[in-house]
Amino acid sequence: MTYEQVVSKVKDKFADADASNIDGVVALQINLEGKNANGIFYIEVKDHKVNVEPYDYHDRSALVTVNPTNLLKLLDGKLDPVEAYTKGKVQIDGDAGAVLAVINLAK
Repeated sequence: MTYEQVVSKVKDKFADADASNIDGVVALQINLEGKNANGIFYIEVKDHKVNVEPYDYHDRSALVTVNPTNLLKLLDGKLDPVEAYTKGKVQIDGDAGAVLAVINLAK
């Protein structure tokens, strides 16, 4: 799966997300590390809407480093976020609570 395909899937996953319970701005920068899908994009919750864009985000709540397969499993609910973190399948630098809040929007 290419970087563009991953970003597209993540956009689709959040297209109908209900972010009405998140106030303010929550932004995650995602650093993808994979064979054909290295790259950076962000997931931002602002004004109760979720935006996914293929850019870096400097004023972020957290930086998440993950491979594409594990990212999609997290967003599909097939990989427990706490287990993924403790087993080193995902690295988080910043607010882990913000990461959980955004992941829960995808379900």
